[in-house]
Amino acid sequence: MVKSSEKVLRLHQSDNVIVAKQRISVDTDLMDNGIPITAISAIPTGHKIATQHISKNNAVRKYGQIIGFATKDIKAGEHVHEQNLGFAEFEREYKFSSDVKTTNLIQKKNRATFQGIVRPDGRVATRNFIAILTSVNCSATVARYIANHFQGNKLEDWQNVDGVIALTHGSGCGTAPHGDGWDYLRRCIAGYAKHPNVAGTLLLGLGCEINQIDDMVEDLGLQNQENIMLETMTIQESGGTNSTIQEGIRCVEAMLPKANQVIRQTVSSSHIILGMECGGSDAFSGITANPGLGAAADLIVQNGGTAILGETPEIYGAEHLLIRRAESESVGRKLLNRISWWENYTKDNGAVVDNNPSPGNKQGGLTTILEKSLGAAAKGGTTNLVEVYRYADKIEKSGFVFMDTPGYDPVSVTGMVAGGANVVCFTTGRGSVFGCKPTPSLKLATNTSIYNRMNDDMDINCGRVIDEGMSVEDLGQEIFQLILDTASGKQSKSEIFGFGDEEFLPWQVGAVL
Repeated sequence: MVKSSEKVLRLHQSDNVIVAKQRISVDTDLMDNGIPITAISAIPTGHKIATQHISKNNAVRKYGQIIGFATKDIKAGEHVHEQNLGFAEFEREYKFSSDVKTTNLIQKKNRATFQGIVRPDGRVATRNFIAILTSVNCSATVARYIANHFQGNKLEDWQNVDGVIALTHGSGCGTAPHGDGWDYLRRCIAGYAKHPNVAGTLLLGLGCEINQIDDMVEDLGLQNQENIMLETMTIQESGGTNSTIQEGIRCVEAMLPKANQVIRQTVSSSHIILGMECGGSDAFSGITANPGLGAAADLIVQNGGTAILGETPEIYGAEHLLIRRAESESVGRKLLNRISWWENYTKDNGAVVDNNPSPGNKQGGLTTILEKSLGAAAKGGTTNLVEVYRYADKIEKSGFVFMDTPGYDPVSVTGMVAGGANVVCFTTGRGSVFGCKPTPSLKLATNTSIYNRMNDDMDINCGRVIDEGMSVEDLGQEIFQLILDTASGKQSKSEIFGFGDEEFLPWQVGAVL
């Protein structure tokens, strides 16, 4: 932020719009960087006000970047939104690796720590679940019946087990056994089965589905995981619904003693793999919560950990900024290739990449995908982009990385967790109630109003950057500490409510046959 007055925010010296901190009535006198402006229309909270005359077809700038073009002449003091601002393609300057800098890594002996669960093979967990994963939607109900058996006080003798969860989905059959959608589904199932937060897995199928369990186990190397408890069964071979439920219960009961034999111990924060998501964004997302999370992501990277940015359609228009931070041109081109794939994918399906923002985003003051993307990209902090991953690929590099995911929250986070994310931070300005098992999810409110209205759901109030003048750096430090506390076992708000059983949603790409 360049300048903040009582009623408005200027985000960059070159901007020709400012942001309303509160609702502004017609004829209200405002002060922008020492220059008086009179509002000639009512301006809702978080919405944009023109600081000068902007001629039709000229660029509108926010964050020092182009967020769209005037669709008609805009007067100084006028509300800038859908009625006079639109998206249009323009040439973006791709300066590969031009902003690469040395990351100030903290020495290992001085790195922050948390209380983690160390698996026999060295993987570090933040939670300790037993999961029932389904190969096909046809086995979803039976999986839930098995998991439901362990509700209430059924785990009172197994205090170190966080729960038995059924993670079901809507696919696994009626689809071609090849292509992206097929790979994504199987990678998600395998990624969750191998996840450090999962002590044991029961993989449950129907028996006649395309996604055959034996083939999946062999193809994805699950049978070679000596330190992973994995059992498989199908409903047809186990004698039907009731027999499978009873056998499944016995299978989980046999896993509980070993799963319970864990002790949290002090480990380096380099074991944190943070998934970052934003949902229900508003105009303050790119001013408070997302930059604050970006500052926390920088701290994680400096401590040797990993921070994952995703939502490819929602960094569209800001990709040139990420490419400048790519540690090599090859990494930058991987991101450009995914952008190109999305342009073709949306076109083939009768859509466009700039179909964002959503109605809720627009109510919150966001007008174009460019504006939304510039704010969303702030979650990525300032360190070098070291790798670009396909959806649900295993995250193997430390540092700031990107994963190609849709913007749809549960699909996006499912891919990150499958890749290894053991903590998730979710920023929201409209009020999301998202949760994510087996990985704890923290929700960061972008404004004080939504934090107060939905206090039961929000973990941090990032609106203090606006209301109290809190620095983004201080907010980032607070988020970083909460990430460590949560990784050590402190429950997030969504965990207290029990969210996360319904949010396993692999990305379904391709024809349903």
